[in-house]
Amino acid sequence: MSIELPVLRLGLAGFSAQQVAELDALLRRSAPGRYIWQIGHFNDADAWWLNGSRVQRVAENAIRIVPAIPTERSLQLNMEEVDRPIGFGLPLAFAPSEPNYTFDPASPASVNQVLEKFESWLQPIAAQFSLAARIIEQESVLGSASYHVVLNGQLLAVVNMLGDIGVFPSAGPADFDDAMWVRQPAKSGIPESFVRTSLSELMWQYALRTTRDVLPKRYRTGLLYFRRPPHLPQRLLSDSHLLVMRELSAGAGVFADLQQRTGMAAAALARILAALYLVGTITSNPKRASVTTIGAVRDEVEPSIGIQHSVVPSGLDGESVPATQPPRRRRLVDFTLPVPLLRR
Repeated sequence: MSIELPVLRLGLAGFSAQQVAELDALLRRSAPGRYIWQIGHFNDADAWWLNGSRVQRVAENAIRIVPAIPTERSLQLNMEEVDRPIGFGLPLAFAPSEPNYTFDPASPASVNQVLEKFESWLQPIAAQFSLAARIIEQESVLGSASYHVVLNGQLLAVVNMLGDIGVFPSAGPADFDDAMWVRQPAKSGIPESFVRTSLSELMWQYALRTTRDVLPKRYRTGLLYFRRPPHLPQRLLSDSHLLVMRELSAGAGVFADLQQRTGMAAAALARILAALYLVGTITSNPKRASVTTIGAVRDEVEPSIGIQHSVVPSGLDGESVPATQPPRRRRLVDFTLPVPLLRR
């Protein structure tokens, strides 16, 4: 079985459009065997590359990055609040006060070297990704039990399919291939040194980082329904995810219909639906659907019904053959989001 590698994203600041294109091409030619690196939105990126020649010191622990593209704005960072690795492209306008990485944007060897350092920093993300991949592969046999994932006597993960999950942060993708899944009593303790997360967050991060198409075929042809809110912090949801959630809460629809309603390209919509599917927010089974819809302010407000509080993602439990007609809907007053989300 081939080892699936996660997509890690770089946010760039201070580079010209030509420099961004050159760095993108350089990433595509990075040494084989590394994780998959892509340029992404700055705020959501796993690591940052800053053009060192366009960095200004504005305070002892604060810097400003002057944009090289006219339509962009300057960016100010408090270095004490940065929670991800930063690489400064040479030449530097001044030496950063905090220890960070430097690299030569024109040198593939220098780029690969800094990416290796980034990957060591981001190893916990890769460990969680690899565990999520194994959970998806074994979903038919895992059920709702708790497990210890063990390799040669070393505990790699504690998996509670109805609760929290802990992952040994230094576990590599290959470790999970040969590991044993040992069933445990419910609510098994998680070591303090492990990275702790929820099943929903684990599946969400996998969906955002996989290059596989994990959306089932029936989700491209049959009716899709809103099931329940994702058990995720609001900060993890993009506007596109919220748009699809709102459209399906207003009424069931097939894939082609959702394309028209959202204006999304097929590939982009498939990725959005795959993430919502893996965390149990959408379903192809009308029996599992929420039957709320968006109503006018004057309409009578009735509570929604359906499976709203299940912690098992729809992608990890069975679904019967979907019907051809959506269930009867009640009315729900709402003009922003279909349901409340977690605030953390």
